[in-house]
Amino acid sequence: MTAIHQRCDRGAGMIGAIGGLLVFLTLLTFAVQLLFNLYANSALTAAAHDAAHLAASGSVDHRDPDAVSAAIERGETRARTVLGGYHERVDFDWQIDTDRVRLTVTAEHPSLAMDHVASVFGLNRFERTVEVRVERTR
Repeated sequence: MTAIHQRCDRGAGMIGAIGGLLVFLTLLTFAVQLLFNLYANSALTAAAHDAAHLAASGSVDHRDPDAVSAAIERGETRARTVLGGYHERVDFDWQIDTDRVRLTVTAEHPSLAMDHVASVFGLNRFERTVEVRVERTR
C-alpha cells in the first residue's frame, strides 16, 4: 500500500511550486511597477514645483510678456534637465496671469508587462497641477 501511495504523489509538489512561483512573480512585478510609478510621480511633482517657482519669481517682470516667456522657457528647460531622458514623456501646460502661475504636467509612465492592470488602476497616466503665487517685492 505504501509503494502505490508513493508513486501517485510524485510530481505533486512541483505543480504547487510552479503555481506559487507564478503568483510570487506576478505580485513582484506589480510591486516594482507601483514603486516605479511612485518615484516617477515624486520626481515629476518636484520638477513641476521648481519650474513654476522659477516662472513666478520676483525677479521676473510679469507685466512684460517677453520676460514671462523667457521665465517659462527657463522653468521648463530646468524641469526637462532634472527629469533626464524621462522628459520626452512629459507635457507641460502653462497658464499665467498677474497673480498666479499654474502648471499642469502630464506623463505616460512605461509599464512592465502589465499594461491592462496598470491602466485599470491608473498607474500608467500621471497628471498634476501646480499653482504658485507670483512673488512681489515690497
